[in-house]
Amino acid sequence: MDLQLDGSAALTTASSSGLGLASAKALAREGADVAVCGRTESHLESAESELQGLGDGDVLAVQVDLTDRAEVEAYVEQVADEFGGIDQVVMSAGGPPSGAFLEMDDDDWYGAYDTLVMSAVWTTRFAYPYLAESEQGSITAITSRSVREVIDDLVLSNAVRRAVIGMVKTQAREFAPDVRVNAVLPSAHETARMEELISDAVERGEYEDYEAGLADWGEGVPLGRMGQPGELGDVVAFLASPRASYVSGVALPIDGATMRS
Repeated sequence: MDLQLDGSAALTTASSSGLGLASAKALAREGADVAVCGRTESHLESAESELQGLGDGDVLAVQVDLTDRAEVEAYVEQVADEFGGIDQVVMSAGGPPSGAFLEMDDDDWYGAYDTLVMSAVWTTRFAYPYLAESEQGSITAITSRSVREVIDDLVLSNAVRRAVIGMVKTQAREFAPDVRVNAVLPSAHETARMEELISDAVERGEYEDYEAGLADWGEGVPLGRMGQPGELGDVVAFLASPRASYVSGVALPIDGATMRS
């Protein structure tokens, strides 16, 4: 299916690795100009190298701290200047610290809010004028299945990410008909971070080998396995594209039918 993204301009956040990078790759394969950002220079260089040549579009990699309002604004302006506008925004963010409610202090809560919510507020606020001028303006937020069903020892993600869904649903109404706004709710996918967690568990003796750890993470998933990043990226690219022109205000689980709600 041609997603009609050839020549469009996509801004992505927290996209030097993980699900953000998988989404950037899917957009690049469809011919979009793609901007990625992250905090770690080495990760950015690797992401830029991976994206080069996937499609006919240009690639821009920028070091950005998404908890810094000025850096987010500068990133949006740089992307718009480099690409001549912005057609799609795809927002991701690093996961907050894990732990139970009584283990979290005020700094943990404020840090999670800045990382997950304010980064999305700033990105969409500054990008909106460009999206409104586009004939295919769209925003897609990558959140977590924790916004529907809480996950043990992830109180910050469980609580704070729900604010992003409230913002997405509100923006979908306020920005219509010029800009569509959606969210995806992934379960665990086999990202580099997940590979690291499983490998660490193998070293601790919790699993016999990596495959055993992978199988354990897939336990209870009706499709029988953990998701692959590219599977999430393909859905994000579709939602961001004109082929999803009547889809807005959706919070779509991508979890292999794990959720019961």
